[in-house]
Amino acid sequence: MSNVHPVILCGGSGTRLWPLSRKSYPKQFVPLFGETSLLQDCADRLRGPAEAPFAKPLILTNEAFRFVVTEQLAAAGIDPGPVLIEPEGRNTAPAILAAALYLKQQDPDALMLVAPSDHVVPDKAAFHAAVEKGVQAVAQDRHLVTFGIAPDRPETGYGYLKLGKTPDASGKAVPLDHFVEKPDLERARQMVADGTYLWNSGIFLFAVRDIISAFEAHAPDLVDPVRVAVEKAKADLGFLRLDRDAWEPIEDISIDYAVMERADNLSVVPFAGGWSDVGSWSAVQELSNPSEDGVATAGEVTAIDCRNVLIRSESPAQEVVAMGLENMIAVAMPDAVLVASMDKAQDVKAAVAALKAKGAKQAEQLPVDHRPWGWFESLVVGDRFQVKRIHVHPGAALSLQSHHHRAEHWIVVEGTARVTIDDKVQLVSENQSVYIPLGAVHRMENPGKVPMVLIEVQTGSYLGEDDIIRYEDVYARS
Repeated sequence: MSNVHPVILCGGSGTRLWPLSRKSYPKQFVPLFGETSLLQDCADRLRGPAEAPFAKPLILTNEAFRFVVTEQLAAAGIDPGPVLIEPEGRNTAPAILAAALYLKQQDPDALMLVAPSDHVVPDKAAFHAAVEKGVQAVAQDRHLVTFGIAPDRPETGYGYLKLGKTPDASGKAVPLDHFVEKPDLERARQMVADGTYLWNSGIFLFAVRDIISAFEAHAPDLVDPVRVAVEKAKADLGFLRLDRDAWEPIEDISIDYAVMERADNLSVVPFAGGWSDVGSWSAVQELSNPSEDGVATAGEVTAIDCRNVLIRSESPAQEVVAMGLENMIAVAMPDAVLVASMDKAQDVKAAVAALKAKGAKQAEQLPVDHRPWGWFESLVVGDRFQVKRIHVHPGAALSLQSHHHRAEHWIVVEGTARVTIDDKVQLVSENQSVYIPLGAVHRMENPGKVPMVLIEVQTGSYLGEDDIIRYEDVYARS
């Protein structure tokens, strides 16, 4: 199925899994289950079956995540195809249309398999079999295909698909009658009992030419500006930046509202192989292999006499002890802790909104700040000093920069750093240190083949991240 081109949507903010998932590093990049992230699992699933692999995936993401995406895919041994950078998030319809218009230039006969980067589908073989059923529907009937999940409970957090007829055991695509918005509990119970309703997975398959025709028929106002954004896209360090001027006025709208709910050539492939959009902490609990008492834990956790709980410690230095809890969620991060009733799992976004309203940085920022060259975290912050741990990937380099308000001391604790201070370049090895005076033009590089870690002590009147003047940057950041 090399004609199937996976399109991975990777720009969401993931606020429903706060505090682990935040705007600065949302859930698709987090190893929620095991050692790999949801993005890595998605990309691995979208390689296709060994006997009929799919094409390289096309990724849509944003400025902030572009290096995280390529770094995680490289770590998983996955070579991505084009990575398109959206200037601003405009929901799924413009993103999918941009991917279709780009693919049309490369392969007019391509099929697009569109998937969010943050879903869990445990059974890859069953998923590939369902995609094959979808390919048949696209090839035979030129249908736009969506994948519907056989419901195992009356869920109020998902939209539903009303089928035109009851699906049979073959798993072949069936006509879609209409979409149903997220229901209340009683309506959800009725739909599950009916047998002709499936959960809407947000995964789609269609021919490039067919989805473009559907946009031209049902959302014509999107077509010209998105086409211009693709045609005027600029290559940048291996990425393709969609044109900002054309993109900014584009409507923020989902593919369901823009096209799918208006088209009359839709089919649904039923899927019963297991699926979750991991849209709440209660979903995480269900996917975490809870005990017979419903106790699911992760990290350094001790749970005593608890039932139906999710307890997670996200720091190896932080022991979380839970005693006598029922129907509770507790997620502990070094800078924030969530404690909530399990029946409030769908309302975590409201907590994030409340934190933003009070100006709490924990609403959107993790204590670890990921950069193209690696990451850093603040260990101690005082009135006129800050201590950071900085991790630099092999071969990576920070920008050549200076600061108006702070001086820095660097102590290498792992590896070797190549340090530039004004006109002087020197190697600083493990257990050695160097001082960067206020105003000095400096750079830190890792010339080795192993990660380099140093402790940075900043001193000065202002220690904000915006006190950086960049002179050169291999990552083309402004």
